[in-house]
Amino acid sequence: MMEEEEFELAEDLEAILHLTPEVQLAIEQVFPSQDPLDRADFNAVEYINTLFPTEQSLANIDDVVNKIRLKIRRLDDNIRTVVRGQTNVGQDGRQALEEAQIAIQQLFGKIKDIKDKAEKSEQMVKEITRDIKQLDHAKRHLTTSITTLNHLHMLAGGVDTLEAMARKRQYGEVANLLQGVVNVLEHFHKYMGIPQIRQLSERVKAAQSELGTQILADFEESFPSQGSKRQGGPSNVLRDACLVANVLDPRIKQEIIKKFIRQHLSEYLVLFQENQDVAWLDKIDRRYAWIKRQLVDYEEKYGRMFPEEWSMTERIAVEFCHITRVELAKVMRTRAKEIEVKLLLFAIQRTTNFEGLLAKRFTGCTLTDIPGKKRPESPLESTNPFLDDDAGEDVGADKDEDLAKPRKPKAPDNPFHGIVSKCFEPHLYVYIESQDKNLGELIDRFVADFRAQGPPKAGTEEGGAVLPSCADLFVYYKKCMVQCSQLSTGEPMIALTTIFQKFLREYAWKILSGNLPKSSSNSGGLTISSLLKEKDGPEAAKFTMDELCLICSILSTAEYCLATTQQLEEKLKEKVDKVLVERINLTGEMDTFSTVISNSIQLIVQDIDAACDPALTAMSKMPWQSVEHVGDQSPYVTSIIMHIKQNVPIIRENLASTRKYFTQFCIKFTNSFIPKFINHLFRCKPISMVGAEQLLLDTHSLKTVLLDLPSIGSQVLRKAPASYTKIVVKGMTRAEMILKVVMAPHEPPVVFVDNYIKLLADGNPETFQKILDMKGLKRSEQSSMLELFRQRLPTPPSGADSGPSLFSAPTPEQESSRIRKLEKLIKKRL
Repeated sequence: MMEEEEFELAEDLEAILHLTPEVQLAIEQVFPSQDPLDRADFNAVEYINTLFPTEQSLANIDDVVNKIRLKIRRLDDNIRTVVRGQTNVGQDGRQALEEAQIAIQQLFGKIKDIKDKAEKSEQMVKEITRDIKQLDHAKRHLTTSITTLNHLHMLAGGVDTLEAMARKRQYGEVANLLQGVVNVLEHFHKYMGIPQIRQLSERVKAAQSELGTQILADFEESFPSQGSKRQGGPSNVLRDACLVANVLDPRIKQEIIKKFIRQHLSEYLVLFQENQDVAWLDKIDRRYAWIKRQLVDYEEKYGRMFPEEWSMTERIAVEFCHITRVELAKVMRTRAKEIEVKLLLFAIQRTTNFEGLLAKRFTGCTLTDIPGKKRPESPLESTNPFLDDDAGEDVGADKDEDLAKPRKPKAPDNPFHGIVSKCFEPHLYVYIESQDKNLGELIDRFVADFRAQGPPKAGTEEGGAVLPSCADLFVYYKKCMVQCSQLSTGEPMIALTTIFQKFLREYAWKILSGNLPKSSSNSGGLTISSLLKEKDGPEAAKFTMDELCLICSILSTAEYCLATTQQLEEKLKEKVDKVLVERINLTGEMDTFSTVISNSIQLIVQDIDAACDPALTAMSKMPWQSVEHVGDQSPYVTSIIMHIKQNVPIIRENLASTRKYFTQFCIKFTNSFIPKFINHLFRCKPISMVGAEQLLLDTHSLKTVLLDLPSIGSQVLRKAPASYTKIVVKGMTRAEMILKVVMAPHEPPVVFVDNYIKLLADGNPETFQKILDMKGLKRSEQSSMLELFRQRLPTPPSGADSGPSLFSAPTPEQESSRIRKLEKLIKKRL
């Protein structure tokens, strides 16, 4: 019974004392133990097996039990001691808390004592340093007082001396002294409430005012506005007076400058009055020559009188420019009817040259500080190759090749640009009207010269080259742009652009489109009878070689005009004011030249294509049903190949500079010739098996020639463009498939219809009807065939577009495979 109770007690304890892993880990860290009994995962069975591993070891069971019971008793004693020890813990805790409170009260008292002692110490330090601070403040105030007294002494003495020197006109000493007095006076701004200081300040202001009035009077006396030009002239007194004026109110300096410049230019206003002959534009050089002499005279006589930083030479020149602009505008308004283009351009050129001279001589620093004057706007940055010539150069001798040359480095902006020449802008309409007239005459001369010289000859350097008149036109445009841009980048440039547009269109229609050949007297080509007789003869194109050469020249010229017009538009947009950029648009003119290019290519295509018509007609009229054997290529094929070999190399040579347009010609010719060839192929009826084989051979020969068309007759073999090759392969493969269907037996009908659908992929009954006609079937047979054809057509997918062809075109791989099979068939037949 005892053992059972102990066992139940152990189970209860085990259930009650089950600890979490975190608590168990904490216990192991505080009380580390290697005893298996202390492990959380203790297993009694394993522990017993460890104590008694064998049956023989059971002999010691009593000893082991005694040891465990002894250990249990020790644990009970330890637990009992601990439990008893905890009975006094509450009392000990209360005692410890009381002791801690007493200790805190003692600590608070000590801290309060320390604080009291610190306050007493601080008070003692303040009492010790109070006298030192008083001495320091006294020293600083004493230093300030001494400095202020010194400044006051200097100010009082300086004012007395300044007034005395001003009365004696000792401006050299006054200039240095006045600046010092002004600087010293700045230290007394906060003492202006003191009557004595305020009185000294008023005396300084009075002295400055008196000096300003006195200096102005001295200059008026030396340089009176009326009467003689100079009485006293430059002197050391006036030079020193200018130094004083630098210190005085800036208005004094401006008044001196204004009076001197007005007096210095008074003679100019008299000599070049509006009613004088020298005031007109034809004598504008005299104005600029006069100011040059005056500036030299000023440098010699008065150069050292004014300070260098006043820039008096530049100020005189700038004021001269403002006066000149006003006077020229006035006289041109009065005599506007007398202004001619040459006279206007002469005045513009001389004026811009003078402005350029000013830019080389002066910096333009005075343009921003002249009252009532604004610095003229600098010209917009330009990279236009039409305007890369220096001002004043004769641009009429330049060639259009300059467009492709590297541009010159852009010159620095001229700050004086337009300072005088702005007055000419309202009268630029005279120049614009003149250019309209000149360009009209130029176009008429181009037309007359072309008629007199005739079209370029084949085989010469001029053959296929750009027409010289095109270069002359753009050279003239360049000259006009240079002249106009020297004055204005505003509305006059827009007006000039409008004129450019007008005569670009006229050049396109009168010189280019107007000279495209319409017909030729020696056209005709091979006759049908000569082809049927299989006789070779000289083949003539619709156009002569010279006419083909002319078409190529016009095409090259149109391409040059297209590219140059686009460049012209870009450069005009760079040159014109930003707010006017949107009004520059030469798209219509570029479209016109594109139309000329397209028409030229179409003419050449029609010429080559039309010359093939007799041969194709001969093909359709040959008795293909009676052909007994397959021979060499037919005469009509030889005729077409000879015609291509004679004309295409000439076209390629004349279009050597415009390779892309030669490629366009090849593509357009192929797109025109192949459908026409297939249409004539349908006219060949009826066709026997041997006839179809002969036509297959002819078709293959034409296909080979067409694939080599871009490089035919050329020593340099170039691979044809992929786009062109694809067109030829697709078109000629269809022709070959048509003949292959014709060659196929029509019995049984189902196989024939399925073979047609497979090879041609054409769901149009009309095409199927033509195939049946080529085979020579009777109408009754054709009707049943057509009905079967409609039945055998695959149903198109829902939503598919209805059209003549209900099947997708064969892929290039399929076409290539069919071509190889066809070639093998032809070789086998041969």
